[in-house]
Amino acid sequence: MKILLLCKKFPYPLKDGESIAVHTLSRALSELGCEVSLLAMNTSKHFFKASTYPPEASHFKTIRTVGVDNRLKPAAAFLNLFSEESYHISRFVSPAFSQILSEMLKMENYDIVQLETLYLAPYIPTIRAKSQALVSMRAHNVEHEIWERITSHTNNGLKRWYLRHLTKKLRRFETQALRDYDILLPITERDLRYFRNLGCETPAVVTPIGISVEQFGETGPLSNQNPSISFIGSLDWMPNLEGLEWFIQRVWPLVQKEFPQLELHIAGRNTPKSLLQLKKKNIIVHGEVPDSATFINQHPMMIVPLLSGSGMRAKILEGMALGKVVISTSIGLEGITATHQEDVLVSNTPDQYVESLRYALGTDQRLTDIGQQAQRFVCEEYESLHIARRVMEAYTNHLVEIV
Repeated sequence: MKILLLCKKFPYPLKDGESIAVHTLSRALSELGCEVSLLAMNTSKHFFKASTYPPEASHFKTIRTVGVDNRLKPAAAFLNLFSEESYHISRFVSPAFSQILSEMLKMENYDIVQLETLYLAPYIPTIRAKSQALVSMRAHNVEHEIWERITSHTNNGLKRWYLRHLTKKLRRFETQALRDYDILLPITERDLRYFRNLGCETPAVVTPIGISVEQFGETGPLSNQNPSISFIGSLDWMPNLEGLEWFIQRVWPLVQKEFPQLELHIAGRNTPKSLLQLKKKNIIVHGEVPDSATFINQHPMMIVPLLSGSGMRAKILEGMALGKVVISTSIGLEGITATHQEDVLVSNTPDQYVESLRYALGTDQRLTDIGQQAQRFVCEEYESLHIARRVMEAYTNHLVEIV
């Protein structure tokens, strides 16, 4: 089976959920015998400037990248107010990308063209014109839902109006695009239900982010003596920054009152200056770190205080695979069927975060018990080869039906 992946950014280094999701599934498909190629935008926001591709990408038969300027431009954003087009989507429309896509479809007879996120949907007409391949959409999120949630937390009146306007157009585009796919790969059961409620009748296979076996670490005893908390996530993704700022402003003062020795360590790609210059007791901001697993392993607990967003969080799975105690909001845990006080701790308010820390640190053994149970849960539910086999089966069945 020949598969062409289209990505809105080059999915390396593996420092965010989208990149990890692309990598783990594509590599697992390759290990199962598929021939997988990659065509990725090399965007101004996530520019890959190395002269050679990383060894993690060696499973791809072919890799092509196309430079795309997707910067936010005030003039274009203003003019979009008078257009029916979604500004979120139009920033990823590139004639150069379409040209390279056409060339690749002409040179190779792909069975599947898999779009990684909604932002590749504008290229479906090109695929239909140049190829007989099935079009698969891997929906990492319900994109317009993220922006609806962000809008609901925006206090500035003018900004709130503008975001609502943009989100309405994004919702319309996302809903209409559901008719254009041959197969839908939502990342969670919850997202699949959401798409069905929007009228989607396309065959679908839930395809969560997978964890490969080598990502699992040793889970030795975790001590509640001098414990610490980690936060790691791409801080140019608005839901991550929004949730972290809420935690620092609303939750951390309460935590400090009850646990004055507890430290919070923050790491993230594209950390804004406001955080790098933050001066708060026991908060240490590291900026981007070379290896997420090494950073996570230094702290027995991890927070995921998301207030908006959709899909599922790869960093939660990574933390659980490493045997850490994850404390997350319900929104952060969407798509991960973990159980409160068994596999994870769920906290949606400042007081609940304090209560979760009180529970986790109540006995020395509790940190270890939750961490070990978290690792067992991820191993059973989210191993990447198991997920890839489901996708391959769906692709094979659909191809047979067409023949």
